[in-house]
Amino acid sequence: MPVVRDLRVLLRLSNFRRLLAVRLLSQAADGVFQVALATYVVFSPEKQTSPAAIASAMAVLLLPYSLIGPFAGVLLDRWQRRQVFLYGNLLRALLASCTALLILASVPDWLFYVSALSVTAVNRFVLAGLSAALPRVVDDERLVLANSLSPTAGTLAATAGGGLAFAVRLTAADSDAVVMLLGATLYLCAAFTALLLARELLGPERASGQLRLRAALASTASGLADGIRHLTQRRAAAGALAAMTVMRFCYGALTVMVLMLCRYAWTERESDGLALLGLAVAMSGAGFFAAAVLTPWAVGRLGPYGWMALCAGAAAVLEPALGLPFTPVPILIAAFVLGLITQGSKIAADTVVQTDVDDAFRGRVFSLYDVLFNVAFVGAAGVAALLLPPDGRSAPLVVMVALLYAAVSASLTRGGRRFT
Repeated sequence: MPVVRDLRVLLRLSNFRRLLAVRLLSQAADGVFQVALATYVVFSPEKQTSPAAIASAMAVLLLPYSLIGPFAGVLLDRWQRRQVFLYGNLLRALLASCTALLILASVPDWLFYVSALSVTAVNRFVLAGLSAALPRVVDDERLVLANSLSPTAGTLAATAGGGLAFAVRLTAADSDAVVMLLGATLYLCAAFTALLLARELLGPERASGQLRLRAALASTASGLADGIRHLTQRRAAAGALAAMTVMRFCYGALTVMVLMLCRYAWTERESDGLALLGLAVAMSGAGFFAAAVLTPWAVGRLGPYGWMALCAGAAAVLEPALGLPFTPVPILIAAFVLGLITQGSKIAADTVVQTDVDDAFRGRVFSLYDVLFNVAFVGAAGVAALLLPPDGRSAPLVVMVALLYAAVSASLTRGGRRFT
């Protein structure tokens, strides 16, 4: 297979192997930590989980990515990236261990969330640094290949870490702290692996005339404002981002609903509910993979707007048909369908932004995209907290989401005619 052959070529590069190992261990630890946080909030026997608690957990997991992300690059261009991987992962190992102790001590929820928030805040620096360091270990000829394979391998590592966390949690009752410590151990391994890379190897090089830190941060904020102004002049990209934001909102609301159904409606035992949640995550992941295979073909025939409109229209029909019975099998099928629809639409939206936005503004617009994407998910959790009953069965929520999908489909259909 060409992909296997290409990966073999890259793996002959010793520094690429070491940087990839740091990525795999870091993202596997992220997967473990995220599942540990979710299961503690939702499936701890001593907790009476509510949609509001789930919304809080999602805010802890996602908001740091959005709020810190645009400014992380300013600091990464000043700090040695090898040291970011070393100290960042050491700090996350310490914070994850502290979070495990807080679970055992049964402290107030706000203190637990502060500790968990600190772990996820550091994560943005590590992930951005991994991408920024890649050109330092791969030549220009192989850089595109490395850019496609490394994030994919990292995503698979995060999935594997999450699966390992689910397995530990199902094997041993009341093991949330143990799962947290497993994540801390993987963070520690990532930190020590970073020591295999020379300190100066990954850069950055000190640029002449580099702005002072305060000026650089102010320039970043100004640049984001410029990105917003540029986006208002690129209606195709703005429309795709708006549509993707609404679809992400829908996906987030349904995610909270499934969490509550797994916890209270479908099973009496907490371990059975956790197993069903793991299956739902796997089905959604399979939908994401199917989208990666199907979307290039579909966009080639329908165009990005046409494919997004079809995805939203299909969701408007299938989501209530599969969701309103509130039974496991249709919901699991819906998890696959919505994973495909959401990821397929995102790939198409990315294409529209990449082609419609000027190169000079592309990074800033994608930073805004990241903010919208995650804030929509957290906002959806907040709305779901208001609408969902304790067992997760809410016909009004399902109908509201279907209407939003239908509105997106109609808007994209009109927009597709306008921009083609």
